[in-house]
Amino acid sequence: MDAKLLLLALCTGVGLGFLLLAVRQLVTVARLWVRGVLVTGTVIPRIAGDRRRTGLVLFTDHLGRPVVVDTGAYGPLRGLPRVGGTVPVCYPRDRPAAARLWTPRYLLSPAFGWFLTSTVVFVCATLLTR
Repeated sequence: MDAKLLLLALCTGVGLGFLLLAVRQLVTVARLWVRGVLVTGTVIPRIAGDRRRTGLVLFTDHLGRPVVVDTGAYGPLRGLPRVGGTVPVCYPRDRPAAARLWTPRYLLSPAFGWFLTSTVVFVCATLLTR
């Protein structure tokens, strides 16, 4: 088998996989927009021994139970305010643990990253087959 053809097939498959991940993220956001419950959460600090600098988001679900969401390492880059601030949170009614911040940067940055990665892979595939 030709090496260029194999590399083209590999790049196309990887690019399509990344593109499907981007579409999946957008479908998840659309489902939250249609069927999700929108509440306001408060940013709370982590415990003293934790090395991570980002805060946690505390909100109450539709049954009045407190739920804590960890925004991960990129929370400030995705629009998480400082400790004590409020942020909109959206979650599926049956799964409050799957909550997400309702900010454009938090919702769309993973999809943008997957789309950008798939574009780079597709460009590499077209440049390698020349």
